[in-house]
Amino acid sequence: MEVIKGATITDQLPTACYSGMASDWRDKKLYPLLGILLLSIFLYFNLGSNPITFPILWQSHMDFVSANSTHFIIVNPRAPLENQSTFYINGWNSYWLMQESVWAGPSRSRVSKMLKKGAEMGLTVCRTWAFNDGVGPNALQISPGVFNERVFRGLDYVIVEARKHGIRLILSLVNNLSNFGGKAQYVRWAQEAGHNVSSSTDSFFSHPMIKDYYKAYVKAILSRKNSLSGVKYAEEPAIFAWELMNEPRCSSSSSAPILQAWLDEMAAFVKSLDQKHLVTVGLEGFYGLNTTKGLEVNPGEWAASLGSDFIQNSAIENIDFASVHAYPDSWIPHDDMEAKARFLSRWVDSHISDGDHVLKKPVIFTEVGTLVHADNQGLADKDILLKTMYEKIYESAKKRQAGAGALIWQLLVEGAGEYSDRFSFVAWDNPSTYKLILKQSCRLKSIFAKSIQSQKLNKDPCSGNLP
Repeated sequence: MEVIKGATITDQLPTACYSGMASDWRDKKLYPLLGILLLSIFLYFNLGSNPITFPILWQSHMDFVSANSTHFIIVNPRAPLENQSTFYINGWNSYWLMQESVWAGPSRSRVSKMLKKGAEMGLTVCRTWAFNDGVGPNALQISPGVFNERVFRGLDYVIVEARKHGIRLILSLVNNLSNFGGKAQYVRWAQEAGHNVSSSTDSFFSHPMIKDYYKAYVKAILSRKNSLSGVKYAEEPAIFAWELMNEPRCSSSSSAPILQAWLDEMAAFVKSLDQKHLVTVGLEGFYGLNTTKGLEVNPGEWAASLGSDFIQNSAIENIDFASVHAYPDSWIPHDDMEAKARFLSRWVDSHISDGDHVLKKPVIFTEVGTLVHADNQGLADKDILLKTMYEKIYESAKKRQAGAGALIWQLLVEGAGEYSDRFSFVAWDNPSTYKLILKQSCRLKSIFAKSIQSQKLNKDPCSGNLP
C-alpha cells in the first residue's frame, strides 16, 4: 500500500477495512460498556435499599492496640516492646453511624463526613453502636441469630470508612436501655419462645437461653467477614475494642452478683473468639454498696444501688481497660457550674487513681456529656466541663498515668438531627468547643507524636497547632 505523507493511518486504510475496525470496536468495547452502565442505573433505581458496593482493593496499614499495664500501646510486630508507641486518646461518640450507613446516598455521605471531620480534629477513636435488636427496617438482629444483611453491610461500611480516615472504633454489643432493643428485647424473645423467664430485665444476666442468644450474637459479629474489604471483624485493626454492654445496670441491687458473673462469663467468651482486640464493660463508673467510695465520690446515694461496681466489674481478668461515663448536668442537675466542675474533677481523679493503684489498667472516660447551652457570660457551659476533663487527661498523659483518654458525647453532622439529644452538637458550628477539641488532640500528640497513626493516613491536623 502506498504511503501518503501527511495522512493518518486511518486515511490510508480502505473504507471497508476502517468500517470493520469501527464495528469491531463497537461490538467489543462500546456496547458492553453501555450495557454495564444501563444495568447499574437500573439496579440503583430498583434496588436502592440495597446499595451497590464494590470490593475495597487496598486499605491503609493499621496496627492493633494492646494494653500494657496502665497504658495503651500500638503494637508494631516488627519492633521490640520497649519501642512500642504509647497511645493516649482524644475521641468521640457518634452512636448513629451504622443506622445512617444502611442507606445509600446522603446517609452514607454523612457517615463519611463525620469520620473525616473527626480525623481533621485530631480525634483517633470513635465509639458507636454495633447493635439494633428487634423490629424495624434498620434492625440488625431481627430475631435471635437472624440478621438483616443490608444492615450488616452498613456496619461493614462504617468500619471501612473509619480505617480510611485512620479512626479506630469501640463497638458496643448491646444496650442496657430499651433503645434499639436492648436487654428488654432479649427477654421478650425468650418469653415469646415459651421459656419460663421473669419479667424483670435482670433475667438478661441470668437466664441460660438469653445468655445463649447473646453469645450467638457476639459470635456472629466477631466472625463476620466484611463484604467490602473481605477482612473478618476479629482480624480488623480499625476496631479498637469490644464493649460488652452500654451502661449495664440492674433493676435491683440484689442482682449485683448476677451481673458480675455475667460480665466474667461474657468477657471470657469474647476472648475465646478474638485474642487481638481489647474488651471493656461499658460502665458508667459508679461505686457499689460495698465500697467506701460510694458515699465519697458517687453523684448520689442512688448510684450505688444499680448493681454495678466500678472496681469489682473492671477487675475481671478478661477486661482490658476500665470505662467510665461523666454527666454532671444530669447527675447533679440542681448544682451550679462551680459545683459541677468540682464534682467532675473529683470523679476523674478517683477513677484514674483506681486505674493506677487498684486495677492497674487504663481508664477511658467513654462518654463525657455536657448540656448544650450558653451561660450568662456567653461561654458555653460545656466548654467549662470539657476543659476540666481535658486538663485531667493531659496531666495523666504527661505523668504516664492510667487516665488514657476521653470521648465526647456526642458529635453530629448536618442532616443527622434525628439522633440528637441534649448533649449532641456539630463541633464546627461551635468554634470555642472545636478549638478545645483540636487543642487537646494536638497537645496529646506533642507528648506522643509517634503514637498518632492517623498522621500517616491523613493531612496532619496539628500542623502549626502544636502547643
